[in-house]
Amino acid sequence: MEQTQAVIPQPVASFWQAFLAQAGLPEHTPLYETFAFGDNEADSSALAALVLAGRKTATASLAWEYGPDRPLPRAGDYSLVIDWQGKPLCVIETLRIDLKPFDHVDSAFAAAEGEADGTLASWRELHWQYFERVCTRLGRQASPGMIVVCERFSRRWPALP
Repeated sequence: MEQTQAVIPQPVASFWQAFLAQAGLPEHTPLYETFAFGDNEADSSALAALVLAGRKTATASLAWEYGPDRPLPRAGDYSLVIDWQGKPLCVIETLRIDLKPFDHVDSAFAAAEGEADGTLASWRELHWQYFERVCTRLGRQASPGMIVVCERFSRRWPALP
């Protein structure tokens, strides 16, 4: 399935263009999405800080959040991370996508997410709470078997020091 070009909000268009120029990529390089982490400002700021520090190299979402209008990301897709107010922070590239039931997410993935103490136990606790909120919004019921989209990524720009 062919993915469509994300609409680039005007406030971040110059950031995206600067990334393309720095990376030597053509202007028509597709942008998968522009997004802020989490579902509230405090979590968004904390998660973005982990990415900017190089500690967070993975993120998780529910398969139920995707569909015909929002296909799953694929290896090689670029996304632009913004803060809660819409300010561009960095560009990440998807490296790998794995679909796993919630209760099959492993400790290596939990550590790559870089949150809390990096353990699988803390990952499960934090993500269960988050996924319950997502499920409520989607009219779904959280369960240990719900499919999690485990995305590994690399921060591409600005480069880590």
